[in-house]
Amino acid sequence: MPAEFTDRAGQPEIVADFGSALAQASILVVDDEPGIRNFLVKIFRERCQLVDVAADAAEASRKLDMQHFDVVVLDNVMPGTNGLEWLAQQRATGFFTDVILMTAYADLDTAIDALRIGVVDFVVKPFRSNQLLSAVARCLDRTRLQRENSVLRHELSAAAGEIQLRDKLIGESAAIRQVRDAIARVAPIPTSVLITGESGTGKEVAARSLHALSDRADKLFVPINCGAIPADMIESELFGHLKGSFTGATRSREGLLMHAQGGTVFLDEIAELPYALQSRLLRVLEDRRVRPVGSEREVPFDARFVFATNADLQRRIEEGTFRADLYFRINVMQIRLPPLRNRDNDVQEFATLFMRDISQRLGLPPVEIGENIRARFLRYDWPGNVRELQNVIERAVILGGFSDDFDLPLDDDGDDQTLMAVEKRHILTVLREADGNREEAARRLGISRKTIDRKCASWNV
Repeated sequence: MPAEFTDRAGQPEIVADFGSALAQASILVVDDEPGIRNFLVKIFRERCQLVDVAADAAEASRKLDMQHFDVVVLDNVMPGTNGLEWLAQQRATGFFTDVILMTAYADLDTAIDALRIGVVDFVVKPFRSNQLLSAVARCLDRTRLQRENSVLRHELSAAAGEIQLRDKLIGESAAIRQVRDAIARVAPIPTSVLITGESGTGKEVAARSLHALSDRADKLFVPINCGAIPADMIESELFGHLKGSFTGATRSREGLLMHAQGGTVFLDEIAELPYALQSRLLRVLEDRRVRPVGSEREVPFDARFVFATNADLQRRIEEGTFRADLYFRINVMQIRLPPLRNRDNDVQEFATLFMRDISQRLGLPPVEIGENIRARFLRYDWPGNVRELQNVIERAVILGGFSDDFDLPLDDDGDDQTLMAVEKRHILTVLREADGNREEAARRLGISRKTIDRKCASWNV
């Protein structure tokens, strides 16, 4: 039911329900008048998760250093530093939170200055409760949509085929049931989780399942592939940056880590994070604060971290490419995903699911998976795991059937002994023994990493 308040003129006012977004918000009120502060606390206290107040700019700065706020409600006219001057100083040091300006002087010059500095909305004194609550709700919606759009753009830069693997952690084999049980146990706990396993085993699916079962499920899940972002861009992508902090930084931008405020950060291929940035990530994990590139300001940060890798991190430590202190910090709870060859009859469930989804996506009729094909599915080792199975199904849908030369054993004892087939089996065997680590497999084989990448691409692995 709506609540009734009395406005500053003493008239009763019905305040509407603004939904769950406001209920989870944290608000900072900055105003030098005690009456205004008390009035705003009364408005927000029963509708927001957190409301705090500051009587001047200096106190507001201290509060921001201690706590993250979703919205700041700022008075302009205050003794000492006024609201817009204070906001300009904060924006210059990496403050990205939306700000609503309260002012009794709604002149054009003030409005232009406020927009240039980064004010998102205005309320003109005297105002009614619903006006301010509506402005706060608009800010929360704006921030949510901006972050969701940014995360979606980042996800779409990944391989399109991988998106099809993110639906859910399916299968009824004993191996995958153990994984689901482990996820269910650790999901309610804020502990960092390290997910390991060969390439294509569904590590991101497991991370999304963990997020969905946690108390952060209503916040953003932000997947970041450390191996897919160019080395010269990854620091800015993760931590954000200030305008002018490097060549090409034409505006300040919030990093992907801050997009996950209150939610879950999934750092895939963590072994590929540049060594120089590993110490910065360790600092974030320990202090729960993020410093944008070019800023001296560290912003309070709260999110759950989930990491994934197909590499042997202990070997990377021995090779000097991964920090031991970061490894011990992220390896609190480890969940290892089983390869498809160890998941019994799950390959049949995946094949049926992929056949349905891929045929619908391509607009082509599904292909019958006969008993002979299903038997070959069960005999095959699937070095590329679920992703390789998906490629086999997609190729069959495009061709209208399973050809005799697709990459599975022809029969129980009829292995193809051509030179190309022997080469392929040998490379994939070594790659599997190296847990999918192509650099390590290349070293063992005495060939270049590019050669392995080219061969795997030609085999759709």
